Amino acid sequence: MKHCLNTLSTIVLLGVLLTTTGVRAAGPGHPEGTVISFGVVPQLAASRLAKLWMPVLDYLSEHSGHILRFKTAPDIPAFEAACARGEYDMAYMNPYHYTVFRKAPGYRAFAKEKDKQIRGIIVVRKDSPLAELSELSGKTLAFPSPLAFAASMLPRASLKEQDIDITPRYVSSHDSVYRAVAKELFEAGGGVLRTFRNTDPEISEQLRILWTTDSYTPHAIAVHPRIDAEVTRQIEEAMLAMDEDPRGKSLLNALRFTGIEMALDQEWDEIDALQMETLGLEGK
Repeated sequence: MKHCLNTLSTIVLLGVLLTTTGVRAAGPGHPEGTVISFGVVPQLAASRLAKLWMPVLDYLSEHSGHILRFKTAPDIPAFEAACARGEYDMAYMNPYHYTVFRKAPGYRAFAKEKDKQIRGIIVVRKDSPLAELSELSGKTLAFPSPLAFAASMLPRASLKEQDIDITPRYVSSHDSVYRAVAKELFEAGGGVLRTFRNTDPEISEQLRILWTTDSYTPHAIAVHPRIDAEVTRQIEEAMLAMDEDPRGKSLLNALRFTGIEMALDQEWDEIDALQMETLGLEGK
């Protein structure tokens, strides 16, 4: 695998939550604050994402002087479409998404989870007889979406490289994968360690991890080029200081984040170097 997939060929233009961006807003504690729409890739159910992310964004609003508003989309393809249209001022997006959307519309990563590498997983029920990856041959597996990097692209690439022929089915989110496998709708499915640990214990306790991918640079926290650099700097400072404050650290713990650190664009070049299209994954 040697060079990047240059275009996102499978964007589905579904309805998403729209927002007015870059607007100056007055209000208690924010007399000069800029309203920032913050898009979060819908790996989990929207209600679960809101419960985890809204307290973090409220904290960042208090400490940065700007108003961060939680946004997501009905599913991952709809989130991809929104990013492609530049609808989010800032967004938490998967590593592959970032390599696409830094080209157009020009999102720039400025932060990421601290001391973190992303790893994809394949899960099965605890009582499943499956013990080896090769035993998945001929089976239908659940995945969140075609372009979910660690939960779909990496496992499918590894299976293809090992000549393990499976049929992928896309069920819209990591949560949906875990629930579908727990309910025995599929024998196995793809996810990532963090979402597996964040899913409802009633579901995760019925599952076990069969296999884990290699590690890669994690999700990017990226900003659209229309946002003023000073606004970004102030929000970044608030993010970086969270793990030094007991309240901020508690909010990060709920996300399963150890902290947030500065990021450089070139940290995602390793993702660009993966030649996914040669593995037959483009558009599938």
